[in-house]
Amino acid sequence: MTSDHLPEPEPRYTPGAQRVLDAASDLFYREGIHAVGVDSIAQAAGVTKKTLYDRFGSKEALVVAYLRGRDSRWREYLESELEALPAGPGRVGALFDISRAWADLHGARGCSAINARAEVESPADPIAHEAIRQKKWLRDIFERECRSAGLADPGPLADALMLLYEGALVTTGMGTFADPFGVARESAQRLISRG
Repeated sequence: MTSDHLPEPEPRYTPGAQRVLDAASDLFYREGIHAVGVDSIAQAAGVTKKTLYDRFGSKEALVVAYLRGRDSRWREYLESELEALPAGPGRVGALFDISRAWADLHGARGCSAINARAEVESPADPIAHEAIRQKKWLRDIFERECRSAGLADPGPLADALMLLYEGALVTTGMGTFADPFGVARESAQRLISRG
């Protein structure tokens, strides 16, 4: 795993900055990044726009902080759930179960990284960069688990599993059909059993 996939250290926020981040995180996830203005965030946080800009510098930086905070909680949850499982191929399939549980708790509107990436044009945009970094990290988790389980061709297998995972994640957010993570897990098991 390369260092550009690692999370930024969680900064310590003042109480006012934390209120801004909490309010922004709720609004960005519920309504979308472009739909939410700094006036709405400041009002929801009970601070002035000056406080918002003093603490974060820009709306873009606030969006990145929101994405990093959500990503940090997801990583902690995922790694904690994986640590409780025995080594072996079952951990690879469990990634789908863990993600389903997270989505049930925190993902009514789909993946925050995918949603944010859909709202920016350029892959060079800091928001896009953050979303892409998060997805590359998760793909590396698939490879790590495939490699640890002794599965053949862990890199290409991780790529295929990531496609199944992302499809399940988007389908869950869209509500296209029931239990997309279960369907993806079954497909993943077929791929794993071939290796």
